[in-house]
Amino acid sequence: MQYLLITVVLFLLELLYFKVADRYNIVDKPNHRSAHTEITLRGGGIIFWFAALLYFAQHLQNNCFFFTGITLVTVVSFWDDIQSLSNKIRISVHFLAISVIFYDLGVFNSVPVLGIVFAYILAIGLINAYNFMDGINGITGLYTLVVMGSLLYVNQNIQVFIDGAFILYAMLASLVFLFFNYRKRAKCFAGDVGSIAIAFWVIYLVLKLILVTNSLVWLLFLAVYGVDAICTILHRLYLKHNIFEAHRLHFYQVLSNEYKIQHRIVSFLYALLQIIVSCVVVYGYLDFDVLTIFAIILLPLLALYSIKFYLLKKIKY
Repeated sequence: MQYLLITVVLFLLELLYFKVADRYNIVDKPNHRSAHTEITLRGGGIIFWFAALLYFAQHLQNNCFFFTGITLVTVVSFWDDIQSLSNKIRISVHFLAISVIFYDLGVFNSVPVLGIVFAYILAIGLINAYNFMDGINGITGLYTLVVMGSLLYVNQNIQVFIDGAFILYAMLASLVFLFFNYRKRAKCFAGDVGSIAIAFWVIYLVLKLILVTNSLVWLLFLAVYGVDAICTILHRLYLKHNIFEAHRLHFYQVLSNEYKIQHRIVSFLYALLQIIVSCVVVYGYLDFDVLTIFAIILLPLLALYSIKFYLLKKIKY
């Protein structure tokens, strides 16, 4: 009953935001690099911050650092959705927000200096990768459901590392967002405020699980996004593109924009592929070493990603 009530509240908050966005013209206007063709409300992903707020309101003592961090990235991302900010400002705020959760999780006391540097690079990279991958209807909501569902399964069946409700609130927010976004004509897009806020939530959970289990294998819960984002950046660097400019070179963009595969199908395939990867991680965790699991998962994903280059050769890009 509690979760049904939370879902209803989130639904109403989303509808309230739509009225605000419509009133102040917070919209996404398509350009030649966009995957959509119609003006759509932007920032619907603020629902993830609302979910964090509802959880924090009920657990004031346990989550003040996380809530502070997600509020920082939400505010700067919402601002960026309305009026573009410089990369320096956004990354500085991301760095500060990550520092807050690192302090909360005890990273500065339990991880060597090189490990802390690696953790910063990884966290900031994952936040931006999650944002880069938010480009078609349903992809952020579905992928987040898979990631959060995987974390919930681990929490319930392998290693308790956090209050399960903390994960469930994010999943409920994803479901509400998908109701409005996973359509042929989306009612809203997540915007930076949504993709970065939920990425921050995911990073907090994955990092906490890594610290509790002392295993990096849980990074593979983000393997599909990670391979696409990193390989696309390398591809664009090879082409001497500005990696901070909008583009259409992600694999999902090639499939949906150039080959006209319906957005919802592409999003579903990405989520399905991550489900398969997460199952391999979960069932291989106790039987294989970390390097073996990484190889089992990353090599096929890299091979699959390489198909993109064959597809690009068949079109004039």
